[in-house]
Amino acid sequence: MFRWYAIHTYSGHEDKVRRNLEQRRRTQQGGEGLRRIVVPTEHTVETRDGKKVEKESRVLPGYVLIQMDSTPEAISLVRNTPGVTGFVGAQGKREEMTLVPLGQAEVDKLLRTESAEAKPKAVAEFQLGQMVKVTSGPLADFDGEIIEINNESSKLKVHVSIFERQVPVELGFGDVKRLD
Repeated sequence: MFRWYAIHTYSGHEDKVRRNLEQRRRTQQGGEGLRRIVVPTEHTVETRDGKKVEKESRVLPGYVLIQMDSTPEAISLVRNTPGVTGFVGAQGKREEMTLVPLGQAEVDKLLRTESAEAKPKAVAEFQLGQMVKVTSGPLADFDGEIIEINNESSKLKVHVSIFERQVPVELGFGDVKRLD
């Protein structure tokens, strides 16, 4: 029965381990017990110096998800792959090891973040209390202080000084740039 398991790898070696497992699946005995090998990633959009930069980052650094039948041959194939340090949740001794599969809800959540069709998440490089300059809209060229950051909606709340009064204004990440 094919179930999802998490394997621990050296940090930063997730893609290398995935490629090694794919190669070993095709060439070695026990490879038919492996179905899918996935490194969960998500796309984020960062704003750097007023420019949006799309970036792919790992959801679980140091881990790879694998859908496999937990036969002794398949377990041995995975455990002896270079870069793999072990199964997450494995119980018992090496010869009599039993694996604990991931729950389906957990797998669905992790694999959904991997899909490239999803809208990239925005990540702010701003901090509370930081001074910024408004770059677009009717308040262009005004300076202000960040009082609130909302990463989910990619918005900032900024106190802008208009006629010597502090007015809170909601702006998008791309509508401001940092003052250095």
